[in-house]
Amino acid sequence: MYKRQVLEWFNPGCPFVKRSHTVGSLIDTAKRHTKDGVVWLAINSGGPGKQGAELAMNVEAAKTWALTHPILRDESGSVGKAYGATNTPHMFVIDKKGVLAYAGAIDNSPDGEGQSPEGGKLTNHVDAALANLAAGKPVAVPTTKAYGCSVKYGS
Repeated sequence: MYKRQVLEWFNPGCPFVKRSHTVGSLIDTAKRHTKDGVVWLAINSGGPGKQGAELAMNVEAAKTWALTHPILRDESGSVGKAYGATNTPHMFVIDKKGVLAYAGAIDNSPDGEGQSPEGGKLTNHVDAALANLAAGKPVAVPTTKAYGCSVKYGS
């Protein structure tokens, strides 16, 4: 039996990631869910020399944004490509059986700030997916289109 997991594709140099962690839907989202037993991992699939890939930049971002979950570096890009991660942030929720339950954007506000939600009301897709899973229900919206910067894969 697995724990519910969230994989967050991460690039501290991406303006969408910065906004999501400073004014948008990623503020304290990981802390709220890890407190409830969810495993949250940020994954940086940036290749060597690419925007946001440097170890120091990731360490500084974790400190600045008070991130307590691990940031994993996937310099080869093999993990990102296996999941089909295209953007930062790109979110993946995995259920207790180890099955992918949600893939897509953190929310429905592609500005990364939560200020221009499509449909007028802000929806945090990861919160919704985890709530569905906690209630023993299938995820109501299993996929959305991820927005943000492209993942900076190496060559």
